Amino acid sequence: MRLVDAIQLAGSAIVTQRLRSALTATGIAVGIAAVVLLTSIGEGIHQFVISEFTQFGTNIVAINPGKTQTHGGSPGIFGTTRPLTIDDALALERAPFVEASVPFVQGNAEVEGAGRTRRASIYGVGPDFPEAFGFTTAVGRFLPHDDPDAPRALAVLGSKMKKELFGSRNPLGQRIRIGGSRYRVIGVMEAKGNVLGFDLDDTVYIPTARGLEMFNRDNLFEIDVVFREGTPVDQVEAFVRRVLIARHGREDFTITTQQQMLEVLGSVLNVLTFAVGALGGISLVVGGIGILTIMTIAVNERRAEIGLLRALGARHHQVLALFLGEAIVLSAIGGVLGLLLGAGGAQLLHAALPALPVKTPVGFVLLAEAIAISVGLLAGIIPARHAAHLDPVESLRTE
Repeated sequence: MRLVDAIQLAGSAIVTQRLRSALTATGIAVGIAAVVLLTSIGEGIHQFVISEFTQFGTNIVAINPGKTQTHGGSPGIFGTTRPLTIDDALALERAPFVEASVPFVQGNAEVEGAGRTRRASIYGVGPDFPEAFGFTTAVGRFLPHDDPDAPRALAVLGSKMKKELFGSRNPLGQRIRIGGSRYRVIGVMEAKGNVLGFDLDDTVYIPTARGLEMFNRDNLFEIDVVFREGTPVDQVEAFVRRVLIARHGREDFTITTQQQMLEVLGSVLNVLTFAVGALGGISLVVGGIGILTIMTIAVNERRAEIGLLRALGARHHQVLALFLGEAIVLSAIGGVLGLLLGAGGAQLLHAALPALPVKTPVGFVLLAEAIAISVGLLAGIIPARHAAHLDPVESLRTE
């Protein structure tokens, strides 16, 4: 049997049984569409979270109090954890490759101003906070370089906080109360929006020492060290560890690089993408069962045709290839249709819900089509082998 004849026979079988072929291709199309749609949502969320996380830069090292690693034995009197202090943050600024060291403390308090009261997040930060994290002051200025231990009672408002308290009025120089203490407004930040669920505009920034006093703390939440681009992160990490061990007497802190945070976040998001893709893969299994069923029925219906082909000299592998080819073609057609439905559905979903990030990667598209063809191949093997081993004489008697 020539290749051209095999293609014509497979094509005529698909065209002749239009309803059966359409149902087979639809089963695969639904599975591929589900995989593409769900993975598009998963990948869109993945890229969105990563972009949100890295918008503050990738040259940041975070230091948190306490050691996260587990050690054996009783720590005894040497097991106490010294708090991270403003002096620790100042000590970390000494290296020439360190551009900023930002002491950070956070809490929640009522803010009163212009006859209005609003509860919001209060960030106690250092004066280098805007440069370190890429924030910009829209009006006025940010917190100045005062005495770190006794700074003036100055405050900078987030854009939403300014609007809620003062509306269209100029807040500069106005007095507000935060947690019962009076502060003078010296600036308003540009709108930053929501980042990973945190509204950075509904906030007030005050000096770190004031924040520690307000929340009755002696320990910073975190120190963020911003280092110069091109500096090896291992060098920065070694410097931070050496300085803090010299000050604390032991390693009672945890250093986390931006790369480590991205790796952990990426692994979690990859699991999410895989999980939603696996849910769509269930539809592919159903589609494969459909191909297996329909191709088995087709073999039984075409026993006479198979017997005639075998009587005319068609070999076992040629009959096998004929039925496998039909299964693969039907799967490929269903795969293309599923790709169009999945990608189109993802874009329609994004148009209906603009806040939902959607991204259809080319790699997933090619993988989905390969999976569709593989499903057709695997599902068609059993019926095709059965057809190839039919006795030609017995098959012709079914006519």
